[in-house]
Amino acid sequence: MTTILLIHLAATWFMVGLIWLIQIVHYPLFAAVGPDGFAAYAERHRRRISPVVIAPMLVELVTGGILLKQRPDGVDAWPVWTGAVLIAVVWLTTAFVSAPLHGRLAAAFDPALGRRLVATNWIRTVAWSIRGVLTVVMVGMAS
Repeated sequence: MTTILLIHLAATWFMVGLIWLIQIVHYPLFAAVGPDGFAAYAERHRRRISPVVIAPMLVELVTGGILLKQRPDGVDAWPVWTGAVLIAVVWLTTAFVSAPLHGRLAAAFDPALGRRLVATNWIRTVAWSIRGVLTVVMVGMAS
């Protein structure tokens, strides 16, 4: 088993735990902030969540790319490539759905946009959850 695979496993499972916390607890609580204080809240949220999310996402992306090029002995191609497709799903959903919704919410809180953020975040939650399972499969194959 390679160090890259273990780092990939750790980054992915960090994000699995984080995305479930965001999906079940954090995003639904946006509605409780209310329209008056939401713009300031949204800016503080962006500043604080970005370093927590960006570093492991980048580690996952880089190690996923390395695994595509240097698959560990015993690891089949399908979990690596499926995982790479899911990384793309996560990044594209973040860039073209989640981040724009955050921007629109920060400009003016709208309960419908908040509900849309929660609903569309299921894409990332499911993608990362499947990725978590795939990383365990890869570790099992490499053992």
